[in-house]
This record gives sequence, structure tokens and C-alpha cells, in this order.
Amino acid sequence: MKTGAIQFEPLFGEVDRNLELAGNLIMKSDANLLVLPELFNTGYLFTSKEEVASLSEEIPHGKTTRMLCDVAKDKGIFIVGGIAEKSGNRIFNSAVLVSPEGYIGRYRKVHLFFEEKLWFDPGDEGFIVYDAGTCKLGMMICFDWFFPESMRALSLMGADIICHPANLVMPFCQYAMKTRCLENHVFAITANRTGTESRGKKSLHFTGGSQVTGPDGRILCRAGEDSEETVIAQIDVKAARDKKINFYNNLFDDRKPEFYRSLAVERNK
Repeated sequence: MKTGAIQFEPLFGEVDRNLELAGNLIMKSDANLLVLPELFNTGYLFTSKEEVASLSEEIPHGKTTRMLCDVAKDKGIFIVGGIAEKSGNRIFNSAVLVSPEGYIGRYRKVHLFFEEKLWFDPGDEGFIVYDAGTCKLGMMICFDWFFPESMRALSLMGADIICHPANLVMPFCQYAMKTRCLENHVFAITANRTGTESRGKKSLHFTGGSQVTGPDGRILCRAGEDSEETVIAQIDVKAARDKKINFYNNLFDDRKPEFYRSLAVERNK
């Protein structure tokens, strides 16, 4: 299947413009699965809870999810994209998965980064793997990559491909994803945004470099640091299902969970 990441610069608060641009880029692609950046419809640098609330949407009934469903149906593809989700009086940094048949599911970001902790509630549903027919998809968002448990949990649950909407500002992730994919023997699609977002005295520069990474740690395709583009890689999903390292070693069979119990224990503070 053809998998890819769409990279562009969302403009803060200009939801209609961002949706139109994303939709046009999707329609020009010939991929079977595309991933959009984190908060692709709103921009990232919020300044108040009121602002976040005004730009958040319900899932799946909000305009962004409905738009993605329409485009997915027209193109006959699967799409993952990051949005601010309104759920009652709570707001989550979420990602949605849609298909040609409509909405499939969502993921609420577990590991919030920096001032996201001021605006969003931490994800309360954990990591989920969805069956997309020809493959099984997991989702994580941006800073989740920093925690190896994120991709390990999704991989142990059977994910072939990890869809990774991101707004990366640190220069590490694109290289670290080689290790994340290698240690779990899965594919990952990291869709980052570009540009510099300035709001008042705050400013963040995003690093681009969207990429598809293979189970052997190879970067199969990568976008530029500041370009608007779609990068696509042809992949064989079955490669993610073979966890053998050599004749004697299997990546998952050789695990020793009885020695890892401290990973689930709260650290002393």
C-alpha cells in the first residue's frame, strides 16, 4: 500500500483556510493512507482556555471530521489528522481516523507537551489499535514519541503502522523514530508541520521533516524542513508482522515482562 504524510504550515485560527488547503493536498495524492499534522486545522500556539474552547470541535460531528470523511470517501483512502476535541467541559488534543466508509475512531494524546498542559486534558482512553482491513493502525501524537512505552504498547496490540501527527519543535524525533520503529519492527508515519507561529511574545518554529520510517529503521521518504509537500512510500505491511531478528531471536517472544514490572510503578519523587 502507499502511505504518506502531508506537510504544510497551518495559519492559526484560520480553520476554513487550513481545511481547504489540507483537502486540496489530499486530493492531489495517490496514497492509500495519509497522515496530517497535529492540530492541522487550528494551529498550535494557544494563549487561553477560552481560545482553545472556541476552536475545538466535537468528534465525529465537528466540521473537521466531517470534511475528512467527505474527502476520504471521494478519494477512497484512509486519513488521520490531529484536532482539538471538545467533549463536554473537557478539551483534548486528539487525532481522528476516517475511511471511505466514514469515521472509524479517535486517539486522545496521553503525553502533553509544555503549555499544552494549560489548555488540554490528558488523554483518558489509552492507546487503541484499529482494524483498517489490509492493516492495523495505531495513533500517537507528537510528544508521545518521547516515551518508548507508547509505540511498544501499540505494537504489542498488533499495530502494523503507527500514525503520528506532530507539531515538532525539537530536532530529535525524526532520528529517534528510526529506533522506535526498529525496536518494535513497525512502520511509522510522522506528519509534522512547518513555519514559525508567533502569538504575542510567544514564538515557536516547527521543524518539518515529515517522514515514513520502516520496520528496519530505514527512512523510506522524508520531506524538507520548510516545504509544503506530500511524501509517499510504497510499503509491504507484512514486513511489520515478522518480528524475527535472526534464527534464534524474536523481538516479542524474547521479551521478559517479569523483569519489567518496575516500568508500571510510580517513581519516587
